[in-house]
Amino acid sequence: MRPHIRDFHDDDLDTIVRMWEAAYHRGTPPVYSMAEVIASCQQDHAMVATEADRVVAVAVARAAHAQGWIVFFDVAPDTDGRVAGMLLDALERRMAPLGLGKLSVLTAGDDDASSALSENGFEIRDPVRYLERPMPVQRRELDLLKEVGGRLLPRHLWDRVSGMRREKEMLEQRLVTPLAKPAMAERFGVMPPHAVMLFGPPGTGKTTFAKAVASRLDWPFVELFPSRLADSPGGLAGALRSAFESIAALEHAVVFIDEVEEIASHRRGDPPSPTQGVTNELLKQVAEFRDQEGRLLVCATNFVRALDEAFLRHGRFDYVMPIGLPDGEARAAIWRRYIPDTVIGSVDLAELAEASDGMTPADIEYAARRASQDALARALDAGTEDGGDLGTDDYLTALAATRATVSADVASEFSEDIETYARL
Repeated sequence: MRPHIRDFHDDDLDTIVRMWEAAYHRGTPPVYSMAEVIASCQQDHAMVATEADRVVAVAVARAAHAQGWIVFFDVAPDTDGRVAGMLLDALERRMAPLGLGKLSVLTAGDDDASSALSENGFEIRDPVRYLERPMPVQRRELDLLKEVGGRLLPRHLWDRVSGMRREKEMLEQRLVTPLAKPAMAERFGVMPPHAVMLFGPPGTGKTTFAKAVASRLDWPFVELFPSRLADSPGGLAGALRSAFESIAALEHAVVFIDEVEEIASHRRGDPPSPTQGVTNELLKQVAEFRDQEGRLLVCATNFVRALDEAFLRHGRFDYVMPIGLPDGEARAAIWRRYIPDTVIGSVDLAELAEASDGMTPADIEYAARRASQDALARALDAGTEDGGDLGTDDYLTALAATRATVSADVASEFSEDIETYARL
């Protein structure tokens, strides 16, 4: 019986889905997902070959930038080999008015469909490797993400966190790996975390680490600002509840609340203090947040002692992690990040790392930028563009003029807090 070549009809969709599934299970899975094939059937170019009203071959394609791409092609078993050629020729004629330069197809391996393509003028181009990366936020979530003030952070922020190897290893093991590789975590009996508290002196990088975790997971980052929520007509508690309800509609998210002690301080007083209702609401939201998969709540505080006891209780935060001052290796890495490549070879990083003991990453950044600014001013005064006179002494001078964010007393209290509150 002579096959009939025609355009795709909606009634063909079930058959095409079955053919896609059959190709998937016989060891040569289609490159494009079923959802993409269905979308192209309905929006792009799709043709089928039938015999006795039975679909025996299908070709689905789309056009992009003067090139046609076959997103799905398959031929039923025991079908005359000429059918594939007839179908591909018909598809080519259909797409020719688009001015395409070539018609291409990606396949996952050798099978009857691939052989049919080769027999009908398609040349194999080796080496070819198909790479793909899913978008971290789907189209339907974009407006919602904007509504809650969320954003996608640049990739590789994790690698840009200078030094702090001990803290990074801790976060990698406790947070990132269980969330990014849940199957691996399950094999070891590890439950993915839902909430974590970061505490430490100001300027030690708690916000930076929260953003780095979001970047590492490739999840949207949503920061909630208590001061902004307080301006809501419904009050801080109502705004907090509304924000968490909106975030629940996202597939994934890292939610960050900095200076959380502002809304989770010790509840005391009779009658209740104005913040007690806010603390109660936050405790409720944390409990509900923990029931949702694909989300991580990161809270940060400079004053862990000020937090309400119920807030740090087991069952609310999986981990209470200290983020302290950078060690020598980390300090050297931070200096290296801010010293220009043109002079880094003549600078004694070891001396700078030792001299900046007790400084936060923000302190070191300030000192490095101040030294560079002073060197620029000298060059302008001398009428030269040469920055080669910037050396170790310049950085030491800038460092001597930099006031340490963390005092000795605060550093001592932090050590005590680690013993009292840390839960790793």
